[in-house]
Amino acid sequence: MSDDPARVKEFFTARADTWDARFPDDGPAYAAAVADLGLRRGDAVLDAGCGTGRALPALRAAVGADGIVLGCDVTPAMLAAAVRAGRDRDGGLALADVARLPIRDGALDAVFAAGLISHLADVESDFRELARVVRPGGRLALFHPVGRAALAARHGRQVTPDDERAEPMLRPLLARSGWRLVSYTDEDDRYLALAVRDSEGLRPAEAA
Repeated sequence: MSDDPARVKEFFTARADTWDARFPDDGPAYAAAVADLGLRRGDAVLDAGCGTGRALPALRAAVGADGIVLGCDVTPAMLAAAVRAGRDRDGGLALADVARLPIRDGALDAVFAAGLISHLADVESDFRELARVVRPGGRLALFHPVGRAALAARHGRQVTPDDERAEPMLRPLLARSGWRLVSYTDEDDRYLALAVRDSEGLRPAEAA
């Protein structure tokens, strides 16, 4: 299910201006997922692959004025749409690939990632990069407003056994990348996998 960054940019550039209008009712689902991430006032959180920044208001509300909210995306047009929507008021926006984040080791308390997995070039490596920038014990939320089967049906496809979002695939994938899966929900109206950063950290060979 991995994707090429150039193809990701092409796909989202063509849809950036109408993205929010296509999914106008997703706001409450985003807010509920952010609530389940368990952020605290003053936390530092990254919205990885933030798109038009739909999660940023809820993330800001969760961490408060003293917290840090960052959003990164590889598609300039999506970030421009986030600015037009005024969501840059809720967090800093950066043009960056999750494969190479401009963030120091262990700087974050949590990562929120909506619809990210299927657009990653190397899922395990990119999960490892997310682990690098999160402190031990920090949290990761992998979210989508609809579940795997509903999303596949929307695109006229069937769910396949090699889907990295399926729990039997995702749990070991996260474990190899420095995360421990603690909660998994895959229903028609929600997909949410919550993981905790391994307190033992990444071994040097893994972090390379």
